[in-house]
Amino acid sequence: MDVTTLRKQLTSKPVGQVYVVLGQQSILMEQAREAFNQLIPEDQKVMNVGSYDMETTPLAVALDDAMSAPFFGDKRLVLVNKPYFLTGENKSTKIDHDLDSLENYLTHPEVDTILVFMAPYEKLDGRKKIVKQLKKVAEEVSAAPLTEQVARQLVKQQVQADGYQMEQAVLDELVTRTNADYSLMAGSISKLELFDLQTKKISLDGVRGLVPQSLDQNVFDLVNAVLAKNQQLAIQHYQDLIESQEQPIMINAILVGQFRLLIQVQVLAQRGLSQGGIASEIKAHPFRVKMAMQTVKRFSTQLLEQAYVGLVDIEQQLKTTTRNPQLLFELFMLKYAKLAS
Repeated sequence: MDVTTLRKQLTSKPVGQVYVVLGQQSILMEQAREAFNQLIPEDQKVMNVGSYDMETTPLAVALDDAMSAPFFGDKRLVLVNKPYFLTGENKSTKIDHDLDSLENYLTHPEVDTILVFMAPYEKLDGRKKIVKQLKKVAEEVSAAPLTEQVARQLVKQQVQADGYQMEQAVLDELVTRTNADYSLMAGSISKLELFDLQTKKISLDGVRGLVPQSLDQNVFDLVNAVLAKNQQLAIQHYQDLIESQEQPIMINAILVGQFRLLIQVQVLAQRGLSQGGIASEIKAHPFRVKMAMQTVKRFSTQLLEQAYVGLVDIEQQLKTTTRNPQLLFELFMLKYAKLAS
């Protein structure tokens, strides 16, 4: 189920005894956490809500809490955060987690305890015995990154619920500046509404003034200038990034990554893969793939490869020489424009 369904279920149906909230969308994780917290009255939270980080606390401590009776209340809530032992991840830690005790608990969960595993991971390791048992018992809540379409819909719903309007062009700008990341989009709503409090209409000026472009998006603008062989604009974008305290080695690394993405997308699109298929194949956010697909239609693979090779050469020089990074980029642009002409 998604977080919206969870909220409805927690208020309309009997609450389950074990849940797993799985996914890497931070705002959805927090919304799920808040939904569970609201099940415990405010004056009972101190004694009946426990939250434990598995990277610093043994699992046994959380299970001891889960097996305790509620203190002057009907329910006890125990949140098990970052349960990395449910994944294939290998943590270099001295903490010993008693998974046998967890297996025993899952066999007979405490009736008055709500045990929630807050797992900020892409997936669990389904090969593990404990994970198989957990999936039999627990109700799973998805906190996976949302698609652009769903993120847009939720933002529109929130804005409308708050009594505001937002035109399509304004929402498009918000999506672009946040790379369709729902956490960033939702986190911007309150300040945008405050900016346009008088008109009750989210403005383009508000989005452009209050929502900074991500580094990836700034570099994407730089990529477009490079591909257009617009040396002046490309160098200006590069200077802007340097002036905003971005490190040259980081800028170049993202540039290399962007051109690698463009080449991958173009090759896979030529093989007939859809946007979703490409995103799954290269494990990239669907919005990035969408933007890349729009870009590669205008350029040949050879042109993209020439830029990629030139940027890799800059990366090597940045790591092995003391040459001025901006000069290296300017020389790259001169050479690339000549090759691409």
